[in-house]
Amino acid sequence: MKKILPPTYFAICLIIAAIMHFLLPIKQCINYPYNFMGFLFFVIGGILNIWTDQLFKKNKTTVKPLEKPSAFIQTGPFKISRNPMYLGMTILLIGLGFVLGSIISFVGFILFIIAMEIAFITQEEKSMQEQFGQEYLAYKKKVGRWI
Repeated sequence: MKKILPPTYFAICLIIAAIMHFLLPIKQCINYPYNFMGFLFFVIGGILNIWTDQLFKKNKTTVKPLEKPSAFIQTGPFKISRNPMYLGMTILLIGLGFVLGSIISFVGFILFIIAMEIAFITQEEKSMQEQFGQEYLAYKKKVGRWI
């Protein structure tokens, strides 16, 4: 069976957040014009994902979490997060929460974090440790899983 990849989880969480906002708009907490701050999150999350993807390509390693990495990247956004692509997607979901403005619209980013922790991050970190050993362990001590 083919495993669902992170962009699909991201899209599902995006849809869930939007649907929940319109079906159960629990307390509007961010109103106009402050909700436009969400677009700043869109820009930051988008840049983070594009930058990270370019680093994967430049280093000729896979972006797919189920494949074995051929390079250990510690530059760029990897200096602040061991999972900058997941962080970028999370920031995009937070941006959606700001734009929609209801408390329930923030459920998407929470679901996404839980899904990535359960479905990918633990397995990816194990693979990185097997592939890169002590160098990866030292990196884990310096750089947080998310930030």
